Amino acid sequence: MAEKRPVKIVETVLRDAHQSLIATRMKTEEMLPIIDKMDKVGYYAVECWGGATFDASLRFLKEDPWDRLRKLRAGFKNTKLQMLFRGQNILGYRPYADDVVEYFVQKSIANGIDIIRIFDCMNDLRNLQTAVTATNKEGGHAQVALSYTLGDAYTMDYWTEKAKQVEEMGADSLCIKDMAGLLVPYEATRLVETLKKAVKIPIDLHTHYTSGVASMTYLKAIEAGCDIIDCAMSPFALGTSQPATEVMVETFRGTEYDTGYDQALLAEIADYFRPMRDSALDSGLMNPKVLGVNIKTLLYQVPGGMLSNLMSQLKEQHAEDKYYQVLEEVPRVRKDLGEPPLVTPSSQIVGTQAVFNVLMGERYKMVTKETKAVLMGEYGATAKPFNAELQKKVIGDATPITCRPADLIEAELDKLEKEVAPWKQQDEDVLTYALFPQVAVDFFKYRQAQQTKVDATVADTKNGAYPV
Repeated sequence: MAEKRPVKIVETVLRDAHQSLIATRMKTEEMLPIIDKMDKVGYYAVECWGGATFDASLRFLKEDPWDRLRKLRAGFKNTKLQMLFRGQNILGYRPYADDVVEYFVQKSIANGIDIIRIFDCMNDLRNLQTAVTATNKEGGHAQVALSYTLGDAYTMDYWTEKAKQVEEMGADSLCIKDMAGLLVPYEATRLVETLKKAVKIPIDLHTHYTSGVASMTYLKAIEAGCDIIDCAMSPFALGTSQPATEVMVETFRGTEYDTGYDQALLAEIADYFRPMRDSALDSGLMNPKVLGVNIKTLLYQVPGGMLSNLMSQLKEQHAEDKYYQVLEEVPRVRKDLGEPPLVTPSSQIVGTQAVFNVLMGERYKMVTKETKAVLMGEYGATAKPFNAELQKKVIGDATPITCRPADLIEAELDKLEKEVAPWKQQDEDVLTYALFPQVAVDFFKYRQAQQTKVDATVADTKNGAYPV
């Protein structure tokens, strides 16, 4: 019998799974009753925070994300908690000053996060260093995620070189973040075998089921030496989410990779989440389209969430018939912009520009401010050079940024502290405000109203006015 090497599983049902399938609408109160059982499984970690959960909690659920984290931490006595962190962009959509990044890391760990998965949409490692160093300093586990993509620039040498740099910068583990389900099974074997030779730190593989190959990709990756895989409980698995936890557990049962997890316990957890999935389908919150296989992902390299985004943009313009033209335009725009991986926010930038190029009937007749920012170097360095002609047309004689973009941002915390002072009830409020100022203020007003028990009949929720 080969030496035992149990697969470690990160459970995503409390973060990426519901973000991918039901627009991040799972409430804290829906999570809490099942924590006790989830805590007994033996997961390597539970991903439960970061990504879009922060924004969605405030904007749509009227919940304090910090409060959610504290409640989850109180419930999970034996399991590590993990979050997703967008490097210098934290959980927002612009780069922040180093002091804000450092404070956010400090408060995330203080409130209960153990593992911070840090990524950058350009794979520009300069945008990750501050967060990695801060995580190391606070005693957390810094996992650096490389956004996996295809293209001329993305050779085995590229991935090997990046992985070595990730290890050198102080990362405790490396994640291959395949957000669009582009990694096919035998390529996973090659990639994992190559990276295992290049670095000593553990390797985690994260993928989505969008293109239909994810479970097979996991199998080949584990056989090649991958240490950790990300899975979701079956009611919130497959489609644009991850492979199902129970299926992967059963796949490895009785082998050297056996997780040892109890299927009866997993079945109880699945039973808990199933009614949530059913009601999401009944209410239209979960679109059955996201549950199917879309092999076009491999043709156009467009992540599942981006596909639905493009559809809604075209629908608003009554131009659904242009869908395939836009899909064909996406790889061309991506090439012009230095072939970045398509993940938040680069996927939205490339997708929106492709829509404009098609609808205007002339490429780059109208250029979004985000496209201009990419060409100015405000998001960091890309794997390939920009289309020089396009860059000249868009930025003119302006000098593009070549340094780390955050080097040009002055410390912001003191200014933010002054602005949030009228609303502040906990240290973390300044960070909530830093990320989403308008949404945060609306939430703070709502919170104040709840505390003073306003008469709901006179509360002007539309304008956020709550007469006491």
